[in-house]
Amino acid sequence: MNNKAPLIVPILIILVGVGWLLTAQGFGPGVNWVWTIGLGAVGILTFVVSGFDKASVVVGPFFLLASILSVLRQTDHLSLDVEVPVLVISIGILLLVAQHPAIPKPGWYEPTPAAPEEAKEPKKMRL
Repeated sequence: MNNKAPLIVPILIILVGVGWLLTAQGFGPGVNWVWTIGLGAVGILTFVVSGFDKASVVVGPFFLLASILSVLRQTDHLSLDVEVPVLVISIGILLLVAQHPAIPKPGWYEPTPAAPEEAKEPKKMRL
């Protein structure tokens, strides 16, 4: 398996630099590109690092949507009173989608082993 973890920090630094440069050059006045690109980068890197699983199907699209909504809010096409409820609704929808049985569990997930069924006497309780 190819380990992509060493790529995360350099890619994030490059993207933050691009966002900073866009803001400094006045591209899209009023948009904080460092923040916006950072949100989008987290969304994309979630899929790059984790692949497609129950965790990435929630985290990746959520951060991508947050990035898009952030641009809309910063350019006065969307108010904060709309952005936040849309994000809350979307996280709920994404959590529901992640419950689909066709979506695999993340590789790092280790279920707690079930305790062996043993015939035990019930615990006596004192009042």
